[in-house]
Amino acid sequence: MITTIATTPISGQKPGTSGLRKKTAVFCQPGYLENFVQSIWNGIGGVQGKVLVLGGDGRFFNDRAVQIILRMAAAAGAARVIVGQGGLLSTPAASHLIRLHKADGGIILSASHNPGGADGDFGIKYNTANGGPAPEPVTKAIYRATQSLTSYQIWQSGDLDISVPGRQHLGPMAVDVIDPVADYAALMEQIFDFAAIRALFASGFQISFDAMHAITGPYAREILVHRLGAPESTLRNAIPLPDFGGGHPDPNPVWARDLVDSLMGPDAPDFGAASDGDGDRNMILGRGVYVTPSDSLAVIAANAHLVPGYAQGLAGVARSMPSSAALDAVAQVRGLPCYATPTGWKFFGNLLDAGRATLCGEESAGTGSDHIREKDGLWAVLMWLNILARRGQSVAQIMATHWQEFGRHYYSRHDYEEVEAQAAESLLADLRARLEGLPGQRFGALTVQLAEDFAYADPVDGSVTAGQGLQISFAEGARLVLRLSGTGTAGATLRVYLERYAPGPDGLHHDPQAALGPVIAACEKMTGLSARLGRAKPDIVT
Repeated sequence: MITTIATTPISGQKPGTSGLRKKTAVFCQPGYLENFVQSIWNGIGGVQGKVLVLGGDGRFFNDRAVQIILRMAAAAGAARVIVGQGGLLSTPAASHLIRLHKADGGIILSASHNPGGADGDFGIKYNTANGGPAPEPVTKAIYRATQSLTSYQIWQSGDLDISVPGRQHLGPMAVDVIDPVADYAALMEQIFDFAAIRALFASGFQISFDAMHAITGPYAREILVHRLGAPESTLRNAIPLPDFGGGHPDPNPVWARDLVDSLMGPDAPDFGAASDGDGDRNMILGRGVYVTPSDSLAVIAANAHLVPGYAQGLAGVARSMPSSAALDAVAQVRGLPCYATPTGWKFFGNLLDAGRATLCGEESAGTGSDHIREKDGLWAVLMWLNILARRGQSVAQIMATHWQEFGRHYYSRHDYEEVEAQAAESLLADLRARLEGLPGQRFGALTVQLAEDFAYADPVDGSVTAGQGLQISFAEGARLVLRLSGTGTAGATLRVYLERYAPGPDGLHHDPQAALGPVIAACEKMTGLSARLGRAKPDIVT
């Protein structure tokens, strides 16, 4: 039975770079989730007769949200919903399922790397039929729908038991509960040389994988332990929990401190990795070495031919604009097209669909390829393991030889979190107003060569996306980017990206923060950031 509930628009339901994210308590308000889900249906022209994929990272409220969305899909006339057992699906697995089943789209429940629990964050996003995040025209249509909503419809029934795989029905709508891991694991086995990785593990090669009590625990157990033969002790924090065990599921040296310390210690394993809340981000470490996401993307691009799934070569590569130019250096040597896009995985979708790019990555620990239309944490880990198995070198040796060949792009991101929004916006507005006059000016040891508010012209559809971050390039081979993050839920997060190129062969093994000293100083002189934000130092340095 379908019930129509009268409602009114709720302000602030504007999707960001990865859907709608708010505090969990906001989503738990009566009607809040329902309003946004109905706006998705309205914004995409309805789901009558359509097939959808549904699942999330298991954070607090995931179980309730799945039941609500199933009932709303039934009321809207959807033909079939494929849902992960227990309501669980990693974001990469959901993207794969959309493509595998030729679904019309999918709903992914996650706030990615943000904290979970009743006092944490929750999120929801719509992915289109290509498996990727909804492009801007779709998210704009959904937002417009939120502003004019007068009612939503829901199927009146009790909860479905989604703890066991199999088919059920909500009225005429089929609900197929599936193993959330099996299809994804099978895809990985098609891409990678599992025999080579098994042999690597059998040789005594030791790894440590931290799932951070998030969604990739079951995926890592099935692939690394059951299919590749790594010992169970390989896994850390492998049981998904609604509050991620009280931790912050962001795979970086700050929030995965225990893993980093173990890789830097005297009894370190050969390789370490971590993934985030919904499984689309990654961190890569070797014994005594941390690999930045930008460097990881560059190494993967330089060595992709060693992996069966990419043995035929790469069509092209792409990175988000704030990511370092380490990828560009590989592309230049290898003769590959290289694209710089705005932040947000959705901007890679057209390049992937058009066959212009095979590998993509963001500095915020997201790396992926054309196998799906999302970034993919475990895929990146398996890329590294396959490369290590084929090259027979350590992570540190691979990085050293890579820098010798391509030079090193010293790189760091300084995050100023939950700062006063007006102060951050004012800082950027003032700098934006000065951009035209900056070229030729000297700030400390660096001279501005180019200053712009980055705009992206999509080479596939010709669309233009402006206002994507302030980018300052210096004549001395350095770069500075400032932008506000679209993934926070409180105050504002100002991200400052710092880069300096060392061509080699000398100067390749300095401490990154020391090597970036002139760029940090130039940023302070140019913006007065510390005083304007009231922060003596960034909250997080990665």
